[in-house]
Parts: sequence; structure tokens; C-alpha cells
Amino acid sequence: MSGAGAHATMKDLLGKAARLLRDRRGVAAIEFAFIAPILLILYFLTMEASQAIETSKKVNRMSSMIGDLIAQQSAVDSCSLPAILQAANTTLLPYNRSSPKVIVTGIQITTDTPPIATVAWSYQVSGGQYGAGPEKAGDTTTMPSAIKTGGAFLIRVQSSLPYRPVIAWAAGDEKTLGLTSAFDNITMGATFYFSPRLTTTVTYSTLASPCP
Repeated sequence: MSGAGAHATMKDLLGKAARLLRDRRGVAAIEFAFIAPILLILYFLTMEASQAIETSKKVNRMSSMIGDLIAQQSAVDSCSLPAILQAANTTLLPYNRSSPKVIVTGIQITTDTPPIATVAWSYQVSGGQYGAGPEKAGDTTTMPSAIKTGGAFLIRVQSSLPYRPVIAWAAGDEKTLGLTSAFDNITMGATFYFSPRLTTTVTYSTLASPCP
């Protein structure tokens, strides 16, 4: 190839390269391909954050409702307590990806100095199963000293919920999706104390099954 031919070929290649640099066709599609995943991640994280905040509020409302209903009774039993817990559980709907654990404890505070909080009775629902709570009658329990008044009787409601984001679940099975795994199974909880409204104490009794 002569020098003139080589020069012409090089000039032609440089011209094509210059035209390629000036060609903006397809740039928007490439930019969208880079940005779209980030936008989708931000959208789903924002959506999940708002749902998680709302579910946390519902856990508080559920705990408050349970305590309020029990405090209005003079006595509860192994049939009425599950009914109260089931009714309060509906406040979490439409969230249903995990079930809450709720422990209801009747606490009798002694007149000692300092006063001692003892368990009168305890009941719970965990994993959809209803039964005796983790503390037994007569056990010493802990509670804030500010509300530990000698001779008082209190109802304590402890609720916890392992929140499962939608983006970390599919078809009922856990799906770890990179960044979303850090937000999977977020524990939400609330603890409330209530004083009986009708009597000085709220008693508990176990009825023979099946419940009437």
C-alpha cells in the first residue's frame, strides 16, 4: 500500500471515529439501563419503609387494644383471652406475612419496702398457639420502678412481631436479595401497663375445653 493510500485509510478511520463520538443515538437507553435499577431499589425501599412504619404503629395499637379490653374485665379465662387476642390481631391486617407474639401478665405488687412485683398469672400466643405464658404465678418480675406502687395490680401486655418485607419474600419462601437481606425479619415490639377499671384485680382461671 502506497503512502497516499495509507493516509487515506487513516483519515477515513478517524472520520468514522469522529462521527461515532458525535452520534448520540442510544445514549438515553444506556443511561436508563444504568439508572433504572437504582430507581427501582429506591422505590421499593421507600415503599417498604412506609409499610414498616405503619405496621409498627399497628403493633402499638394492638397491644393497647388488648390491655384496654382486659382491664375492663373483672376476670378472664382460657376461653375469653384467646378471643380477645384474636380480635386485637385483626388490627395488623392487611399485613399477614408473620404472626405476632403477645404475652399478657397479671402483676400483683406487694406492700413491701421496696415493693416487689410478682406474677399473678401469665398467658401468651406465640406462633399461633395459645397457652400459659413464660412466667409462672409467684415469680418475681421486672417492671419500671416509676409505676411500681405498693399494693397495686397491673396488666402488662408485651407484643413483638418479626416484620418480613415484601421484597424479601416470594411465594411464602424467604428470598435473600442482596441489600434487602439487611432489612429482613425486623423485630417490632411494644409494652404497655394497664390498671383494672372495674375491680382492684383481674383474675384468671383455666376452663375445661372445649370452650363454650
